[in-house]
Amino acid sequence: MNFGTPWLLLLLIPLAAVLWLTWRHPLPSLRIASISSFKKAEGRHTGIPLLRFPFFLYAAALALIVLALAQPRKGIEEIKRRAEGIDIMLAIDLSGSMKAMDVPDSISTENELQRAIGSGQIRSRIEIAKEEIKRFVLRRPNDRIGLVAFAPLPYNVCPPTLDHGWLLANLERLEAGVIGDSTGIAGPIASATQRLKNAESKRRVMLLFTDGSNNVNAQVTPLQAAQLAKNFDVIIYTVGIGSSRAYILQDTFFGQRLIPLQGEFDEKLLKEIASKSDGKYYRAADQKGLEKVLTEIDALEKTSLEQPKFVDYRELGPHMTALALALLALGFLAEHSFLLRLP
Repeated sequence: MNFGTPWLLLLLIPLAAVLWLTWRHPLPSLRIASISSFKKAEGRHTGIPLLRFPFFLYAAALALIVLALAQPRKGIEEIKRRAEGIDIMLAIDLSGSMKAMDVPDSISTENELQRAIGSGQIRSRIEIAKEEIKRFVLRRPNDRIGLVAFAPLPYNVCPPTLDHGWLLANLERLEAGVIGDSTGIAGPIASATQRLKNAESKRRVMLLFTDGSNNVNAQVTPLQAAQLAKNFDVIIYTVGIGSSRAYILQDTFFGQRLIPLQGEFDEKLLKEIASKSDGKYYRAADQKGLEKVLTEIDALEKTSLEQPKFVDYRELGPHMTALALALLALGFLAEHSFLLRLP
């Protein structure tokens, strides 16, 4: 507890002096030869100490009034976090090859592969990517994060937002192969840059996830789009998804069959895109690899954080004033009722 005007506490010194002198002054008394004349007044008072009771009430009330004038207050210190987030755009490949499943070397037969798929041990690239991206988003509550999906053409799913629940709901409904099977990389870079170029944050980041090579002819090449991103201070992290041993479920005359997936992503191009925009290239062969990649990116792109201290004061003066008035009233009632002194 502290006081807003502590110098008023000096008034307690003269108050104490006045109360001391008043205490030392004897109560008025009447010298008489006999008390027989006062038998009728017997019981009207109970002794000298009790007659001083109103004095103590008045003294306490005056002291409380002085304390109230000094503005006593109790402070509750609060530490409020003020975070400055960054703007992030996620660009995720939805071409047909993202339905493929990467198979570890420990699985050697088709029966083992079928059991691993049935148990959920092996899942498609798109399912793994969505799961790890969700974890990444949940670790960054102060950042505005948006989403663009792409195959031949980009599709703006969600602008940069702090409403991560809405973002993740849109992420969850994405399916590979729905908007085409080919892969155009320049489009999503340009689209994400368009979303980020006017961002007010000091840091603008794009994460590009793909498992394919650029096989769409566009007016702008991927490297030209990366240069455009750099011009607007957008940093691109490229993530190549998938291993060299992958299978995809395809419908055949005999039902669904696991077919080996041919082709890999263009690692050289992804490295050049990242380098041109001052970013970094990563390779994620499986879920553990993708988890490690996103954890590293999360560590690189830290959100600045300030922790200013605030003190919320609760004024105690009104409570002391109310108590002082109650003591004054009690003293007055005591002095003029059961402690009434005879003249």
